[in-house]
Amino acid sequence: MKRLSAILLILALVFSLASCAATTKESETTAATETQTAATEAYESPALVGTASDYSDENNWLNIPEITEAVDTVYLYPTAYSSDDPDAPVIVPIDNEIMRAGARGNFSMNEGAYSGCTNVFAPFYRQSNLMALSGFSAEEFDAFQYREQRTDVYAALDYYFEHYNEGRPYILAGHSQGSEMVRIVLKDYMRLHPDRYENMVAAYVLGFSVTKQDLEENPHLKFAEGADDTGVIVSWNIEGPGNKDQQNVVVTEGAISINPINWKRDDTYAPAEDNLGTYVNDGGAYVEAPAKADAQVDTERGVVICTTEELPFISDSNPAIASFFGPESYHNGDYPFYFDNLKENVKLRVDRFLEKLAVIN
Repeated sequence: MKRLSAILLILALVFSLASCAATTKESETTAATETQTAATEAYESPALVGTASDYSDENNWLNIPEITEAVDTVYLYPTAYSSDDPDAPVIVPIDNEIMRAGARGNFSMNEGAYSGCTNVFAPFYRQSNLMALSGFSAEEFDAFQYREQRTDVYAALDYYFEHYNEGRPYILAGHSQGSEMVRIVLKDYMRLHPDRYENMVAAYVLGFSVTKQDLEENPHLKFAEGADDTGVIVSWNIEGPGNKDQQNVVVTEGAISINPINWKRDDTYAPAEDNLGTYVNDGGAYVEAPAKADAQVDTERGVVICTTEELPFISDSNPAIASFFGPESYHNGDYPFYFDNLKENVKLRVDRFLEKLAVIN
């Protein structure tokens, strides 16, 4: 009898300890959730400027695709209007036909990196006239983009998620000014929409800097470490060696780049023969380049260095714009120099994300 009582006492203690452990774990989980929620609520997003453009109007979309894939891309085009005319707008209206024509041309060249395995959505949005911002530092340019430009991009994303997305995973992508807007979205919009952020396959922020400070100040953000991780940022800016000490408006202190050939963040050199395909812009279309681009990350400056001399620097094609980017910038090559590598990588990350979803479900 005494032995039975002892056994019952031991069992009671075990159940009590298990109950306490479960209660403690539940309390810790609740506390962590409350902490995350409080952090999100405590973050005050800068007030939106002006009235957003109407994205229920299909005319305000550059592209609304037929849904044929399991994953979407939302693409933001680069600067499509640039004029030093004193009467030119500083912030270009959404219905400006010069901007729209430039945006269409850019989209026709770059959407192929994503359309092979995703449905590519692209809104028109008000953007800065780059030439009107001559003399702006990277910090001043960043602050200026929080005006009507940001208001439109956020409104387009809200409409996309509420009316077009239907729960599909998605990619965010851009170039140059478009990538600056993606960067702002990642830091600000996604902090306030963690449910939407968790369904992001990757963000391709090409032609504008994502910095170490961005990651430190926004712990929800992760930069890619290799070729197939997901929920990450992929970014690079391409330069020649001669840009080392030059001002480049898209290269900021603490910038981070990943090598678009070997997908490493260290300075491991990737020879041209490993490049799957290099192209150049010929009158609004990509054509095969006379040579393939090599790639090596300059970890100190945070850019990708290309030493293939047969490829044209931005200063060769537009000296006025070169004043923004330096004399040996390959800013116009961020997409075409590694286009086939990019296209392959987009598919790889999409496949990995869908594989993870299949395991969860």
